[in-house]
Amino acid sequence: MANLNKVMFIGRLTRDVESRAFSNGGKVAKFGFAVNNRTRKDGQWVDEPVFLNVEAFNRGESGTLADRCERFLRKGSQCYIEGHLVLDQWTAQNGEKRSQIKVVMERLELLDGRQSDELRAPGGFSRGGSGSGKEEGYDSPPSGSGFEDRSSVSDSDLPF
Repeated sequence: MANLNKVMFIGRLTRDVESRAFSNGGKVAKFGFAVNNRTRKDGQWVDEPVFLNVEAFNRGESGTLADRCERFLRKGSQCYIEGHLVLDQWTAQNGEKRSQIKVVMERLELLDGRQSDELRAPGGFSRGGSGSGKEEGYDSPPSGSGFEDRSSVSDSDLPF
């Protein structure tokens, strides 16, 4: 039986990025993220927000996804996130067992115009990377997904 664990979201950060470095040189960046579900209630379209916790890691020798989140993302930033779901389980101080589903980010694309321009400026980061192929976490989404070029999309074009 085949399994698939992949999620794609467009939304906004609900809080600034918090990062933590590990003794082995790795790093994790954590932040809150919100996406809207549009539903029809009493004949009117209503946005119902869904709040998620997201983690991004620096993985491998060229992995800098957590560093890029820390550098470019702020509360209110709009972005496209691709990743997978992980069930986090722990025991609270009162002995109660707790669990939460979180998103572990694998790919990020900024959708805010100002920040996207910063990334394309000299000394910034360009999505395609330089030299030996694409850099981890910033390659383009799959063809036909509708996310190939978001540089001309304004906030008024999106439902949230």
